[in-house]
Amino acid sequence: MQKSPDAFRTISEVATELDVPQHVLRFWESKFNQIRPLKRGGGRRYYRPEDVDLLRGVRALLYNDGYTIKGVQKVFREQGVKFVSETGKGLIDASVAERAREAVQRSEDDERSPGAPIDAIGKRVLETILEDLVALKDEIDETLWEDEGEEG
Repeated sequence: MQKSPDAFRTISEVATELDVPQHVLRFWESKFNQIRPLKRGGGRRYYRPEDVDLLRGVRALLYNDGYTIKGVQKVFREQGVKFVSETGKGLIDASVAERAREAVQRSEDDERSPGAPIDAIGKRVLETILEDLVALKDEIDETLWEDEGEEG
């Protein structure tokens, strides 16, 4: 019997779905405080669909896009939970993801040389990313409004 897409998942179900060991999920939970499954008696974890999307995004950033743990932490800080979750859902265009990676890399480079200002190219890249993200948000909002109109 298949579970509903809205059903909570156990750690073993999520580990199987993401093809990672359970201890990796626990490790990610310790490194990314944005991952907060519900915990029931005996410490059993139950993952909501949005938790699974977030974990899928973390997995994609680490395994597919080559980010480090610190890099993903920086993505959470600079791009937000929604960006990571949408990455997990496959909603982030590859070019937007690449520009975000470049911005994170530049940010890491800037941390190595504190006080270094963002150059004109870096500023333009960030502006372009922001424009892309705003456009994506508008598309998502339009889709949500259309879906709500169909239901009502």
